[in-house]
Amino acid sequence: MVGARSFPGNPYDGHTLAAQLEQTTTLLQDIGVKPTTAVVDLGYRGVDAQIAPVQLVHRGRSKTLSAAQRAWLRRRQAVEPAIGHLKADHRMDRCWLKGAEGDALHAVLCAAGFNIRWLLRAIDRLGLAGLFFAVTFALTPLARIGQQAMTTLAPRRGALRSSMARQRLVHRPVGG
Repeated sequence: MVGARSFPGNPYDGHTLAAQLEQTTTLLQDIGVKPTTAVVDLGYRGVDAQIAPVQLVHRGRSKTLSAAQRAWLRRRQAVEPAIGHLKADHRMDRCWLKGAEGDALHAVLCAAGFNIRWLLRAIDRLGLAGLFFAVTFALTPLARIGQQAMTTLAPRRGALRSSMARQRLVHRPVGG
């Protein structure tokens, strides 16, 4: 998944395409790729002017489609199972976080989990598991050093509570 984004409310599909393409462009800018074609369903008809540099391909233009565009339309149907797996296997079916920020965070984290699982399967399939675990094993001491540094910088769990209790004792009025 290139990107995941939540939209507050229940907006019409066509009204979200410009924001989705903007996010995709931002996420792909480091590799120098910009989206040139968007293969969509019929819910995105009529938004051609909003996404001017990107060509919109949907089933409603079946008479003017080339053979390659027809193949892209058939390929678009392969995305639906990925969304189904995201909902079923990565807990996208229900958001337990509060508010619009929780919804946005939940969408991004579910997509990140999907991508991490996909990456680990690719590492296993390519036979790079030994290399992956060797790098992980080599980086483990660095993680421990970072964890020790964080624990020395962070206050103890009960330290804040006990200092607050001392302040209450010191500032308590006498006789009251």
